[in-house]
Amino acid sequence: MISVDLTDFQKIGLGLVAFGLGLLFLGVILFFDSGLLAIGNILFIAGILFIIGPQKTATFFFQSHKLKGTAFFAVGIFIVLCGWALIGMIVETYGAFLLFRGIIPYAIMFLRRLPVIGHALNLPGIRSVFDALSNDSASPA
Repeated sequence: MISVDLTDFQKIGLGLVAFGLGLLFLGVILFFDSGLLAIGNILFIAGILFIIGPQKTATFFFQSHKLKGTAFFAVGIFIVLCGWALIGMIVETYGAFLLFRGIIPYAIMFLRRLPVIGHALNLPGIRSVFDALSNDSASPA
């Protein structure tokens, strides 16, 4: 088993990210409740700041090839905060895809190694979709 030492700030950050993602999921389930989505977005961003620090967060979001994704993500959060939850989440999801598309192939490889989820991802129709998503994500922007 791999041992990972986390600082107290990183532990708090993981809790904030998990709670933020939980509120985002709950906000979507409850028909795009803008209050839950707004709080979830704020907690998610705060958690990222706690986990990797402000300098690395700024470096990640403001790399020249990620500026388009950062802009869509930030505009999506702003739209959610203004109360247009469905439109904001669509814009935000597109921005998150642009920001994190380099991680998608690795996430798919990890998910395919899990017992139940891996079998589901290897079903014929689903496999072709995830193979295409993984290959599209691996290509440079």
